[in-house]
Amino acid sequence: MDIEVTCSEPFGADSYKALFEEIMSDIGKSDFMDKAELVLKPDIPLFIFSVKLKTEPTNMKISDVATVRSEGDSVFMTITDERHAPEMLDQLWKKYGRRAVEQQTRFDIIVRGVKDSEIRDMVIASGEEHMKEIVGAIWRSMPEGIKVRHTYIDGMVITVVATEERIEPYMLEEAKAVHKRMQGGAEDV
Repeated sequence: MDIEVTCSEPFGADSYKALFEEIMSDIGKSDFMDKAELVLKPDIPLFIFSVKLKTEPTNMKISDVATVRSEGDSVFMTITDERHAPEMLDQLWKKYGRRAVEQQTRFDIIVRGVKDSEIRDMVIASGEEHMKEIVGAIWRSMPEGIKVRHTYIDGMVITVVATEERIEPYMLEEAKAVHKRMQGGAEDV
């Protein structure tokens, strides 16, 4: 992920870049991001964090992260994208119970008493949830005390503008300009 930081204090720029990278990596979302732009004006205070995703988040199904095959009344799955294994197991346990779901190895799972068509299309993560997690991570990246926020979300770009007391119109305009740049210059925000 390419991160551009604009800040009046060089130390602050480096620190926020490292913190932002660490938080996005910790929640496993840095792979989904193409680039980020952080505008830091602590003297005002004004913070604008904008990210452009590689693709628009969509619902993720089991068939997107595992190979699925039937044998008798059981479905056998081999996980192909390990990052989503916890979500997959969680959804399977919720729907079928722990007795019906057996994790044989780190990557191999059997679900007894179901049809593969039920399993293939099971949603394990919604696109909306990914967006909420990214917005939450952006909020955690901002300084404490900066609680007044406004968020723009358009397709693959998320921009959060934040300050301490009240968001002034010029702050929103600056955030819209950053948001527009991240979109590649598109007119609507």
